[in-house]
Amino acid sequence: MINKTLLLRLISSIGITVAASTPSWASNAVNIYSARHYQSDDKLYAAFTKRTGIQVNRIEAADEALLERLRSEGTKSPADVLILVDAARLSRAATEGLFAPSDSESLRERIPENMRSSKEAQGYAWWGFSKRARVIVYNKQRFSGSAPQSYASLADARFKSAVCTRSAAHPYMLSLIASQIEHRGESATLSWAKAVVGNFARPPRGGDTDQIRATASGECGVALSNTYYLARLMRSSKPEDQEVIRKVGFVWPDQDDKGTHVNVTGGGMVKHAKNREAAMRFLEFMASDEAQQVLADGNNEWPTVPSVKINNPALDAMGSFKADKLPIATIGARQSAAVKLVDQAGWR
Repeated sequence: MINKTLLLRLISSIGITVAASTPSWASNAVNIYSARHYQSDDKLYAAFTKRTGIQVNRIEAADEALLERLRSEGTKSPADVLILVDAARLSRAATEGLFAPSDSESLRERIPENMRSSKEAQGYAWWGFSKRARVIVYNKQRFSGSAPQSYASLADARFKSAVCTRSAAHPYMLSLIASQIEHRGESATLSWAKAVVGNFARPPRGGDTDQIRATASGECGVALSNTYYLARLMRSSKPEDQEVIRKVGFVWPDQDDKGTHVNVTGGGMVKHAKNREAAMRFLEFMASDEAQQVLADGNNEWPTVPSVKINNPALDAMGSFKADKLPIATIGARQSAAVKLVDQAGWR
C-alpha cells in the first residue's frame, strides 16, 4: 500500500492536479509546495521543526505543475508557502495573485532589496533565498584567449556557427533576456537576439548541462549556463565529467559593465494560507544563517544574505565576480516583453 502523502507527491510530480486529492494536514504545521527537489532540503525542514516545533508537510513538483495546482485548488488549497526556482515564475505567481502580502523586519534586514519583490500596500509577495549566476562557457581549444567577455559579444561575427543555448522559452533564458531589455531597451535587445540566433551552431535543445558537454565536445564553441550546473560537474567524481571540465573554461560576463546576470530561488506566503503564523516563521527561518547555508550548498548556489558564508570548493574555485544589481523583481516584470522578443527573433 502506498500512503496518501506519497501518492500526492507522485501525482504532483507529473503535473496532474486533482482537486479532490487535497491532503488533510495537521494544524500545527506549515504546508509547503516546493519546486526544489534536493535531499539536502530534508535537513532544512528538520532544522525548522527542531527550532520551532512546527511540522513541515510538503509536495514537491516542477514550478509549472505547482502553479497549476494552486490555480485549480483556489480557496481550498492547503498550501501555506510556495517556493519557486526562477524570477520569471515568481513574478508570474505574484501577477496572478497566488501570493499573499508578507512583511517582516527580520526579512527586510537580511534579504537585500534587489533580491525580493517590490513592496505592495501590505508587504512583499516573495523573498529571494538563494542565487546563481548565468555565465558563458567556452571550448578552450577553439577560444582560449578570445572567449566572449559579455552577453553582447555573443552576437559578434567571430562566433558564427559557435553559439549554443537551451530554448529561449525556458525561464532561465527569459530572465536573462529580460535583464538585457531592461539595460539595453527592446530595440537593441531584439537586434542582439537576432544576431545571436544567426551565430547558432545548432537549434536550441537540452538543458544547461547539455550545453556544457556539447561545448567540451566541440559541437559548440560557446554556450550559456547557470553556475550550479558547472559546479556539479566540477564536484563530480566521474572521469567523463572531469574530462568535460578539463576542456571548457568560463567567463563572468560584463565585468567591465553592469555585471553578470543573477537569478534566485525564492518563496512567499500563499494567498489562501491557513497557517499564516507558521508560514511567516518558516519564511523568516529561510533567511537564517543555518537555512541559508543548507539552501545554497544543496544546489551549489550562493546565499542571498550577504553575511552568510558557505564552504563549497567548486564555487570557491570559480572565484568572486561583479553581479548585476538589477532588481530581480524588475526582471520578472519584463517577462512578457522577453517572450514576444524571442519570438520575433526566431529564438526557439
